[in-house]
Amino acid sequence: MSLNVIEAVEDASTVVGKEERICWRLLTTHAVTNLEEARQCIEWYCMRWTIEQAFRTIKSQGLNLESSLIEEASRLEKLAVMATSAAVQVMQLTLAREGKTLRPATDVFTAAEIEVLHHIQPTLEGKTEKQKNPHALDTLAWAAWMIARLGGWKGYASERKPGPITMLRGLQAFSSIHRGWDLAHGISTASNSTFHANDVCIR
Repeated sequence: MSLNVIEAVEDASTVVGKEERICWRLLTTHAVTNLEEARQCIEWYCMRWTIEQAFRTIKSQGLNLESSLIEEASRLEKLAVMATSAAVQVMQLTLAREGKTLRPATDVFTAAEIEVLHHIQPTLEGKTEKQKNPHALDTLAWAAWMIARLGGWKGYASERKPGPITMLRGLQAFSSIHRGWDLAHGISTASNSTFHANDVCIR
């Protein structure tokens, strides 16, 4: 196996106080023949925290995949794929929470689910402006704000930002609300929703 070494050193202008410049030395099996390829590897490495958070969602603090009693490899593999899909949705909401992009809520939710979000929004907002959903309607950030509220986040900008576990709890709560909405309106739940975290039952 051949490895390439990439060294990335922090620009001196961004160093805080008397701290030392950050220096990464990355080993990779990917080809690194020019600056663009090196930058691509560095960008992948920068995503490590997001990947770790996704696996945290899959494991004991979230979906608790490792507690599964399934013994057959093929079934466990399918369950892992479902859990990973749910974790990706959780991370999409977590990364969208700041509203830095205008990604649509349809990235995660169906039109029917977005309709339910519109109906429950007033129940999740407070009376003051600080307790209102600050994001543009039908954006993923708008939906993430409400999912976080359902997950136990208080909604204040000064509060710690909602993380993956809060989003997971919120998605699970919303899934139950949406199914209740469908039942109340005589709508079949079999074809009116996307796959969400609440659809993964670890046994």
